[in-house]
Amino acid sequence: MLVVHHLNDSRSQRILWLLEELGAPYEIKFYQRDATTRLAPPELKAVHPLGKSPVITDGPITIAESGAIVDYIQRKYGAGRMGPPGDEVGAEKYREWLHYSEGSAMLPLMLNMYVGRLGEAGAPLHPRIQSEMANHLSYVEGALAGRDWIMGSEITAADIQLSFVGEVARAFGQMATYPNIARWVTAFQARPAYVRALEKGGAYNLGPAR
Repeated sequence: MLVVHHLNDSRSQRILWLLEELGAPYEIKFYQRDATTRLAPPELKAVHPLGKSPVITDGPITIAESGAIVDYIQRKYGAGRMGPPGDEVGAEKYREWLHYSEGSAMLPLMLNMYVGRLGEAGAPLHPRIQSEMANHLSYVEGALAGRDWIMGSEITAADIQLSFVGEVARAFGQMATYPNIARWVTAFQARPAYVRALEKGGAYNLGPAR
């Protein structure tokens, strides 16, 4: 059976959400961050050399990286649900979103988080980080204009992969600037599968919603 090696307050929460949306069978093995350092425990290195989460095991298969995991689960367990559109243009855009989330969009958000901890020492970097955050959030905001989900009227696994970007932006107090993202985050957080995943995965706190 597929096992999600789940770290609290991490991107692995969206893997649970995808599995709940698809109604796929899975088990959860829980790991807790160090209370002081907030780092993953060393036990995760026994699952994958990087010692990071999310990571899944499915029989002989071990996969790290959210995009690869989302793609694998959708293809193996989706039975055609939540996958790319049938047309070539739409299918390629769907795949672009899968890679874009972690490949580009999350970098300035994570830099904002880490550099913010440096206080005045990080001040010279703030303008560039803020500019890149605005660049990427504006791109997502525009893509959601006039549509319910990132690919159109139906939710896909691309929304799940991209969801962490919206949630982190929300935690940073960006929602007044990006109303389409705010609406999208509110919509996916209200989905029953999202709520079930949260109940099973445990506390998930990225900061206060604003």
